Amino acid sequence: MGEKLGKYLLSSEIRSSFLKYFEDRGHTVVPSSSLVPLGDPTLLFTNAGMVQFKDVFLGLEKRSYTRATTAQKCVRAGGKHNDLDNVGFTGRHHTFFEMLGNFSFGDYFKEDAIKFAWDFLTNVLELPRHRLWVTVYKDDDEAEELWKKIAGIPSSRIVRLGEKDNFWAMGETGPCGPCSEIIIDRGEDLRCGQSCGIGTCDCDRWLELWNLVFMQFFRDEEGNMTPLPKPSIDTGMGLERISSVLQGVDNDFETDLFVPIIEKIQEISGVEPGKDVPVFPFRVISDHVRACTFLASDGVQPSNEGRGYVMRRILRRAVRFGRVLGIREPFMGQLVPIVAATMGEAYPEIRERQGYIAKVLALDESRFLNTLEEGQKKAEDIMAQTRERGETVLSGRDAFLLYDTFGFPIDLTKDMARERGLVVDEKEFEKAMEEQRAKSRKARKTGFEDVLELHELVQDVPPTKFVGYDNLTAECKVLAIVSGNSRLTEMEPGDEALVVLDVTPFYATSGGQEKDLGTLEFPSAPGEVGRVAGSVTDVMKGPGGIIFHSVKATRQGIMVGQTLVARVDAKRRRGLERHHTATHLLHKALRSVLGEHAQQSGSLVDESRLRFDFSHTGALTKEELKKVEDMVNEMIMADVPVLVEETNLEEARRKGAIALFGEKYGEKVRVVEVEGFSKELCGGTHVRRTGEVGQFQIISESAVAAGVRRIEAVAGEAALSRSQYMASVISEITEKLGVGPDEFSSKIDSLLNTIASLEREIAALRQEKRKDLADLLIRNASTVSEAGNRKIVVSRQDSLKPDEMRNLGDVLKEKGAAVVILGSAGSERPFLLVMVDEDSVGAGVDAVKIVRKGAEVMGGSGGGKSHMAQAGGRNPQELDRALSSALEEARRQLIEAYRGKP
Repeated sequence: MGEKLGKYLLSSEIRSSFLKYFEDRGHTVVPSSSLVPLGDPTLLFTNAGMVQFKDVFLGLEKRSYTRATTAQKCVRAGGKHNDLDNVGFTGRHHTFFEMLGNFSFGDYFKEDAIKFAWDFLTNVLELPRHRLWVTVYKDDDEAEELWKKIAGIPSSRIVRLGEKDNFWAMGETGPCGPCSEIIIDRGEDLRCGQSCGIGTCDCDRWLELWNLVFMQFFRDEEGNMTPLPKPSIDTGMGLERISSVLQGVDNDFETDLFVPIIEKIQEISGVEPGKDVPVFPFRVISDHVRACTFLASDGVQPSNEGRGYVMRRILRRAVRFGRVLGIREPFMGQLVPIVAATMGEAYPEIRERQGYIAKVLALDESRFLNTLEEGQKKAEDIMAQTRERGETVLSGRDAFLLYDTFGFPIDLTKDMARERGLVVDEKEFEKAMEEQRAKSRKARKTGFEDVLELHELVQDVPPTKFVGYDNLTAECKVLAIVSGNSRLTEMEPGDEALVVLDVTPFYATSGGQEKDLGTLEFPSAPGEVGRVAGSVTDVMKGPGGIIFHSVKATRQGIMVGQTLVARVDAKRRRGLERHHTATHLLHKALRSVLGEHAQQSGSLVDESRLRFDFSHTGALTKEELKKVEDMVNEMIMADVPVLVEETNLEEARRKGAIALFGEKYGEKVRVVEVEGFSKELCGGTHVRRTGEVGQFQIISESAVAAGVRRIEAVAGEAALSRSQYMASVISEITEKLGVGPDEFSSKIDSLLNTIASLEREIAALRQEKRKDLADLLIRNASTVSEAGNRKIVVSRQDSLKPDEMRNLGDVLKEKGAAVVILGSAGSERPFLLVMVDEDSVGAGVDAVKIVRKGAEVMGGSGGGKSHMAQAGGRNPQELDRALSSALEEARRQLIEAYRGKP
């Protein structure tokens, strides 16, 4: 508990005392303006008391009064004034707050403003005079003298600060002037360190109470300031801060403005702040529900644009911290009556509209809860991976993914990152946001880029009933059509849009299994072929159990309310089923052969192939791969039943079912069992018996990441096609070799041995040729007399490969070359090699410096070590000049290294 300074007052008493004080001194009490600034496109929200008087200060509007006082509701979140990141982590930052202010429009000026402020603080609120300090602008001698004269404050408690802290301007041009802040010293026990002091730290000891702005200049486009004919006054004091001082508490959240809200949050969550959990989630929620309550009261609704987007960010940040407290159901609406009870007397509109406000908050909260849990898991995975890589910056692209897919505002991601010692690359995030905006401007999309936004468009539509486990056709009704950001009532022929049906046999992409494809057809009489209304090209699950079908309309088009027949492409479905069941068989076989550690870490099930990622440290041997493949095929030939059971999660786990990667499980789960072999939780489609898989072949096994391997395989018709192709290839080869299938392998071995023998003969001949070439090059070598007659060999060898050039260089050094410089332009890019013998390296000759001289000429760069270096370039036509340049550098180095030596 902090030290009580001054007269104990409730926040409502402070507010009314302030307004009455100034009303008694000729000020008109003006009601708070809306949080949405009227006629001011430069501001998202009202963020200060002077906003509603802006035109008065600019001389564009005249009022019937020249003195005013207000208790103004303010929001600082988004734009230039943004305290959102700090809320909850300090005791004095808020998204919503009240600013108490008094204003003079060409009436009184500095002297009366200082006199009013000092009198109210010391005589009405009874703050101890010796605890009050003031700051003034560095050049404002007048203000300092007035503080000494009126308040008797000594120079030791008057601090002069620069333009950043003590000069206020309405904008780049317009009214401006110095300001003076009144600060209270909350005590030595809150001292932050040796440098603790006004202007040097930002600790809780020095609390700014009141800012007095002396609007006395007008600044033009050139930055010139001229005195205003009628100087004005604009002041502001935060109600939350002064309440904490007078109520003797350490921070704003312990005042009567927040305590009732925090107590309600405690009741809902069942946990106690500071005891069961940290206090900051309570602070965040209590602040944010006040902001959201007042914004909704002023007509702002959560959305993805402008003010609505900022409100959504605030609301969803609160919801996320609710999850931290263990709150799983919508709760923000339950807090609205508490805010109304606390603030309703001063702002009766929130008391009158509290039912509506609660619905607005609850609606967006419910939408967000649909994706929050999944999004938090994804965020935690991404952040864990970032930390495992030893990085401290979370990719902006990852932050955008969380926003785009799960509706995570950047503030929420930043909070989660901060809790894990990470920061977010906000510039990269903003770049991704702008790219998305550009795409939206370029064309209207019908894909699934923003599932949450799609869900908002169909929030009144019930969940889609999936009947595709047992049926590939179903009569259905069109419930909604979505194109871009709009709901349509019908699709014209050729249109592409998203269609929501009441019932569907189409499986949506999930759990690694790809979507079904097919058609929507007009109903037909028995025995007739249905006319196609549209082709289904994509299917995806959305929040709330809705399934979206991407459809291209044909013939007559499609209308909402129309009855159609949904027909799945049966051949594709059968391929998907075979490959999905094959992944279950493969998973079990891997665990049996390699051990229980071989857990699935990813999969792709397509019509004609499967990809299966699993945890394992090394490559599988040929024997292991054969064992796995044989085990799968044995189960296929056994033709055992594939059983499906729906049960609760606890019972499924008790029976030994294992979870598949990437699946989200509710209380009710689907267990797929290959009788007597494997049992997994799975929502995908499968064959009825393993024999339907046909056959199984492993195509490849490779590494994906450290400790993760990947098998690619085919089953069913795809495996049959592969077998037939391989058989035809073998037949063609045996025919060309003139042998039968039984002699195929031995013939290949014989040919390989012959090839190896011939290659050895060729290598020996080339070696002899290199020796002959080396003898010729040594005879024609450049001799450096100033370096003890040491030799430099320079030669262009376009026919040699880099490794052959290195072999030649070794031979040349053996034959006495001190420096070897070889070049080739046989490929698209020129290549330069420099080699230096051991003695010359010891004397200081450096191959790297030599090769870089040549590389410069070729428009390239090089590197290596002092005994051997190489370089590439962009200009092969400059190779001869590069060799000459390298030769000059080699001569220079040899002469310098051996000057005066034998």
